[in-house]
Amino acid sequence: MSPDETLTPVDSLYREIDRADWARMASGMEQPLTETEIVQLRGIGDRLDLTEVREVYLPLSRLLSLYAGATKRLGADAADFVGEADSTTPFIVAVAGSVAVGKSTIARLLRELMSRWPGTPRVELVTTDGFLYPNAELERRGIMDRKGFPESYDRRALVEFLVAVKSGAAEVRAPYYSHMRYDIIPDAHVTVRRPDVIIVEGLNVLASAPNPHDVAVSELFDFSIYVDAEVEHITQWYVDRFLALREAAFSNPNSFFKVFADIPDDEAVRLALGFWNDINLPNLRENVEPTRHRAKLVLRKAADHTVETVRLRKL
Repeated sequence: MSPDETLTPVDSLYREIDRADWARMASGMEQPLTETEIVQLRGIGDRLDLTEVREVYLPLSRLLSLYAGATKRLGADAADFVGEADSTTPFIVAVAGSVAVGKSTIARLLRELMSRWPGTPRVELVTTDGFLYPNAELERRGIMDRKGFPESYDRRALVEFLVAVKSGAAEVRAPYYSHMRYDIIPDAHVTVRRPDVIIVEGLNVLASAPNPHDVAVSELFDFSIYVDAEVEHITQWYVDRFLALREAAFSNPNSFFKVFADIPDDEAVRLALGFWNDINLPNLRENVEPTRHRAKLVLRKAADHTVETVRLRKL
């Protein structure tokens, strides 16, 4: 917790573990990923190395594996209690947090690490970007400039997807979103077929339901992670990522953002800060950050993207 944050009653629900104590939990665990694999998993602007994986994410993946195993056993016991065959469904992990905080990299990394544990060999990753309304629909509704805000998502479709997963459907499909085209791709899908674990990554996955009669997306998760950091750090990461994308993805002639590829550095920084201050920061303050207390685990990052503390909800 940062010095300017005030303790609230909710904070007493968590045990706070500093980096050194958390890292000690990795003692005796074998590092399953190579440096090359870690580089391939790392997102643009993220700093991730063997030490960070070993000391932070390896023990986290083991904790998630323990939760998944315990949930599966509980499901089998409950089925036996009511005299039914075991029909345990996938364990769903949510990864939430701001734009540019590194949640996509963490989600990809956890997918790889969890699949190495014996009890969870089949792990799938779904991002809520696929449940954004297509750009044409956002334009029709007049909310293209609020892309990423809760109203820009087809919440009902996301709930239906997760309900189908949790109901044990043999096959469930999610829409596919292209970051290159900045839009949903028609007739393209991500298909999941009853894996052991599904990781769902997105900005607003821990948001409450819009009205009391609706099912909240967060009700359908077995475990949730919030990736946290000081706003000034996230702001810098956002600008750095924008500049890096300008050098890489934005230069692709098929990129939606190709108009930014050749602008001068100072103009690129000005634009990035404009997008951050007008869209992403308000969304963080109004919709994302207020859901942090719903997470079962909070990863608090320092300015260099390393995790400095872990807050774990007490059972």
